[in-house]
Amino acid sequence: MMQTYKSDVEAVDALVEKHKALKTEIAKVIVGQDDIVNNTLISILSKGHVLLVGVPGLAKTLLVNTIGKVLGLTYSRIQFTPDLMPSDIIGTEILDESRKFKFIKGPVFANIILADEINRTPPKTQAALLEAMQEKAITVAGHTHLLQEPFFVLATQNPIEQEGTYPLPEAQLDRFMFNLWLDYPSFEQEIMVVKNTTAGLDTTLKEVVSGEEIIFYQQLVRKVPVPDNVYEYAVNLVSKTRPKTKLAHDWADKYINWGAGPRASQYLIIGAKCHAILHGKYSPDIEDVRAVALPILRHRVVRNYTAEAEGIGISDIIAKLL
Repeated sequence: MMQTYKSDVEAVDALVEKHKALKTEIAKVIVGQDDIVNNTLISILSKGHVLLVGVPGLAKTLLVNTIGKVLGLTYSRIQFTPDLMPSDIIGTEILDESRKFKFIKGPVFANIILADEINRTPPKTQAALLEAMQEKAITVAGHTHLLQEPFFVLATQNPIEQEGTYPLPEAQLDRFMFNLWLDYPSFEQEIMVVKNTTAGLDTTLKEVVSGEEIIFYQQLVRKVPVPDNVYEYAVNLVSKTRPKTKLAHDWADKYINWGAGPRASQYLIIGAKCHAILHGKYSPDIEDVRAVALPILRHRVVRNYTAEAEGIGISDIIAKLL
């Protein structure tokens, strides 16, 4: 049974405590990767989705599985392959014994979906998942089936094997709130990982938050008030990325082919709200927008050939705009 709070301020304070407890539980299994864990939790509370880019063996699957357990949510893993069909994700209709059509739900009917190596599957199958992410529902044979809330997709992409892959188009990338880059662990962290995983230790995780509470906290994040100067800062930052426009930054004109759309501004604000309350503030400031800017803008800004030739990376461009 979910606890009731006297005020939104009391609810925010409770969320801060829950967030600490979540991180403590996750840390029992996941060593380091604080930024990735923080941003994944922010994305879930903001009703966003995450695209995680990293080489194999960096515990992407383990991360999602662990988060699913501590959040008390149902979890589904879909391994994307070149022969995967849309029906393998969303489900299909079959003829039962009584000669009636019956819908068999696919793996997308879970709270947390791990879409492993999403760039390995053709656009038709990618689109089936991306449509479900956007609409929170799927339509099969004229019937609409609602997906259960909370609904969160964490898609992974392997940056090193580019042969036989289907990169997500920019318009599809825009569906993801965050694009997180997973790095190798530090030397000390890797020693801890090896110790923990080769000693046969069995870690039992506690469920910290229920699905019902997550929906409540998602609504709470939406209610956080934002000062006008923070709205202006977020929209101004996104406007700077658009080359050949009135507010474009010099670097945008020089190094960017295509800037970010209005969805980036929306995610900057919702991400800043969430970042603020997880840090015990009741309203976001410009620092909170800056804290979430890189993973929100990274996949929405397209570099041109000049940037590539001069070795200017997307992160360099965003740092300059900030």
